Amino acid sequence: MRRRVPWPSAVAAALVTGYVTLFVLASVHTSYDTWGALLILPALMAIGTPILARVAAANPERDVFRLLLLAMTAKLLCSFPRYLMAFVLYGGAADAKMYHQKGGELAAYLGQADLLGGVHYDLGMKVAGTGFIIIVTGVVYAITGPSLIGGFLVFSWLGFWGLLLFWRALQIAFPEADTRKYAKLVFFLPSLLFWPSSIGKDAWMMFCLGLTTYGTARLLDRRFGAFACIALGSLGTAMVRPHVTALAGAGLMVAYVLRRRPRQVSALGPLRTILTAVVLGAMAVLMLQQVSTFFGTDGTGGDAVNQVLSETSRRTSQGNSMINPTAPEDAAPEFSLNPAGLPVAVISVLFRPFPFEASNIQNLIQSVECFALLVMFIRAWPRLSRLPRLFVQRSYVAFAAVYTVLFCWAFSTINNMGILSRERVQVLPLALVLLVVPAAAARGAAATRRPPPVWRVAPGQWGARRRAEPPSQAPPSQAPPLAVPPPSTVSPSPSQGGSTAP
Repeated sequence: MRRRVPWPSAVAAALVTGYVTLFVLASVHTSYDTWGALLILPALMAIGTPILARVAAANPERDVFRLLLLAMTAKLLCSFPRYLMAFVLYGGAADAKMYHQKGGELAAYLGQADLLGGVHYDLGMKVAGTGFIIIVTGVVYAITGPSLIGGFLVFSWLGFWGLLLFWRALQIAFPEADTRKYAKLVFFLPSLLFWPSSIGKDAWMMFCLGLTTYGTARLLDRRFGAFACIALGSLGTAMVRPHVTALAGAGLMVAYVLRRRPRQVSALGPLRTILTAVVLGAMAVLMLQQVSTFFGTDGTGGDAVNQVLSETSRRTSQGNSMINPTAPEDAAPEFSLNPAGLPVAVISVLFRPFPFEASNIQNLIQSVECFALLVMFIRAWPRLSRLPRLFVQRSYVAFAAVYTVLFCWAFSTINNMGILSRERVQVLPLALVLLVVPAAAARGAAATRRPPPVWRVAPGQWGARRRAEPPSQAPPSQAPPLAVPPPSTVSPSPSQGGSTAP
């Protein structure tokens, strides 16, 4: 029996049998709100696996498909502890509960309405922000059915594709970077696995920011479809958090200005550059107007920014995880726009809470990750000193650095560690780019160096996988042009074999 049945087949059969048994028991004893997830999970895996296989086939790295499949599985499985935290640990005191209820009502309306005659549904709030996530949840439930755990799985799956787009963007625009190390960081960092795995804004923002970053990489590398990705991604983020869209737009503008010009410029090259700058400028103006409308401020100057950031600090000054508990909850402190506070803002957003600041087990776990990131950045300090030069050589690094600094400056006003830990996931994928900057080549190195890995090729070129030639086909070594004696006409001995030809 052991010889006839291979152990992988036996394990697979046992897993399938157990899954079917669990599905039958869950469908009998629970509602679709729970057992529907057992249908949605394999469906998401079945849809995502062929896409990952196609991505891996176009990637010359080894074991890419295995890495991506493991990352998607881990991301989907993290939706279950995220659900337990929201509905068991916090007793349902989470935004996901409201999205689930209102999204289910919208899905029921969509199932009965005549879509060709138009949709007339009152959300009870404006579409931008929370209302848009309700619409997304309703559309998801119209396809999958109103399953709470299933909704967590779908949003977690959506967040995974955002992480995948961040990884592909690095491969396109910064191929010299250690893309394998970046893949391990961006796919398996606990915060990126856990927080964008629930029904809500975090997973949607992760997907749309990844799409915007992917479009930015294609634009900097002069690839087709860049503006479509940037427009769709920016529209998705602007409908939820337009201020984050403005930060990404600022990084894009800086990167586009600093990008290297091609050696051979066509006659339409300057005109194309001017048109691109005009389009990006128009998008920036629209985003600033959307931010002003979203926060209800007058204008887009420094006073309006100060008002928005101060109000953010006041609204987040509540709960047991306050960063500055001595400040009164009804106070709206004035936020300083002085750039001298940027180092403190970067440390506060990326590396807090510190272990000694943890007030509960959740903050303690988060502080371990933050401390590990701090150690990684300290160890990478010699590489970070190359950033000013890379701003010109690889403007994608400028995009990542500018967005990271501006994000830390804007979100340093959050006065609650729990909220800060959740919001931080919007900057971590681009902040991690700074950790995979290649080290500078040592001076006086030998002229013959080891060839670069196959994934670090020129932009826009994958190159063929290098294969070692068999010994029989290896070209003979050429002797130096010296006087060569005539070949011997003596026949070889039978023990030696071979031919008499020279």
